[in-house]
Amino acid sequence: MFKRIILIVMDSVGIGHGIDAEKFGDAGSNTVGHIEDVAGQIHCPTLHSLGFGRIADIAPMDILVVGAYGRMQEVSTGKDTTSGHWEMMGHPVEQPFPTFYEGFPDEVMEAFTKETGYGYLGNEVASGTEIIERLGVEHIKTGKPIIYTSADSVFQIAAHEDIIPLDKLYDMCHIVREKVCIGPYYVGRIIARPFVGTPGHFVRTSNRHDYSRMPEHTMIQELLQKHNLQTIAVGKIGDIYAHVGWSESHPTKSNAHGMNMVPYLMENAFTKGLMMVNLVEFDSLYGHRRNPEGYKRCIEDFDYQLGGLLPLLRDDDLLLITADHGNDPTWVGTDHTRELVPVLGYNPTWTEPIELGDRHSFGDVGKTIAHNFGITSEHIGESFLDALR
Repeated sequence: MFKRIILIVMDSVGIGHGIDAEKFGDAGSNTVGHIEDVAGQIHCPTLHSLGFGRIADIAPMDILVVGAYGRMQEVSTGKDTTSGHWEMMGHPVEQPFPTFYEGFPDEVMEAFTKETGYGYLGNEVASGTEIIERLGVEHIKTGKPIIYTSADSVFQIAAHEDIIPLDKLYDMCHIVREKVCIGPYYVGRIIARPFVGTPGHFVRTSNRHDYSRMPEHTMIQELLQKHNLQTIAVGKIGDIYAHVGWSESHPTKSNAHGMNMVPYLMENAFTKGLMMVNLVEFDSLYGHRRNPEGYKRCIEDFDYQLGGLLPLLRDDDLLLITADHGNDPTWVGTDHTRELVPVLGYNPTWTEPIELGDRHSFGDVGKTIAHNFGITSEHIGESFLDALR
């Protein structure tokens, strides 16, 4: 048994279109492969040492592979953060969360105004960076928050931190979660999108906060808790799961901050159980903004920090690395892409590569974690723990 499992989610780092990608309009998408096509070879020797080059469409490196590697196909009906993460922990999303491609209906926005006391700007499908540039000046003049959505099931509220302070913005989002987006409008997430700056130079801040819908079923992390195991959430993990099943939650400001939190917690607080980490900047800063060059640098920066983490792992630690969906920065539009995701593993005692093959559900990760701690569950997925021993 591994005493500690660290699960790192590289948000949106897909490795090629899934078998059902055509249903989502994503046949041919390939986040990592297309980054190399456009921006040149990704220098990621640490990931290569775990077998990343054997499952992703990237140029090979002459590096000894001592990790476990495979690919996973999602079975949930979505291709977003919530569906990907929930499925990992055994809760596939079988009915699509509601989406609003023409903005939210009048009854939703009337409820928003009634319950929050605010008017609004926007109410449309938009890119977050584009809409704050377009409506930011009017927002400053009127004090009205900017409402927008996307192809994902989200209700996003953007506000300048000097116009609507963070506590007011967070309160507004909480009200929308509890009193506005309910019933047929029960979207996957309400997202606070604060920004700062001046006209022409608006910048979204790291004070984003997500308010997820409540899971309908018990998930793997809750089973771990019931068995008196630690469940530590890092980054936006707590928000994604509506803080259900996590004994600790440590929000972060960036990928680098998240990676720095891992050794800190391993040294000071984490003794036995699961630590799950989300690194969102691949997705938020480069995937949605269709910036392959920036995405490439982001992978390389992560790889550098990963190289510093591996020597800190103990013989009874297991590191798992995966993703929750794709977000091909060369693809049309600004939406996520339906892709296979990597599943990589590492333990300091391994001396040879371990092939995990093609997995049929993200739930294999959660099932493996439960199996490791001797927990039997009826959740979706098949454990690959035996291959790691």
